[in-house]
Amino acid sequence: MAAVPRARLLNLMKAQCEVFSTTYNPDGIRMGNKILRQRLRGPTLAKYYPPKGPTIGTLERVFKRYELETINEEEEDRQEHLAG
Repeated sequence: MAAVPRARLLNLMKAQCEVFSTTYNPDGIRMGNKILRQRLRGPTLAKYYPPKGPTIGTLERVFKRYELETINEEEEDRQEHLAG
């Protein structure tokens, strides 16, 4: 049985990759495709943590209907810093 030339095997591998829509990588270089094919973890991690609590801004909007005054110290400090 005769050995098949490497060039012929590479051509066959290239054709196979085109047919099956895979990456042609005859040298076996690490390309990161395994990582890129994995599912994204961001949505799962975001669901793990509880939602943030209300902020001063959201509380101001809610209580504005009831004509209640809220104090936002950070905003007041910012206004004072800008004024002078």
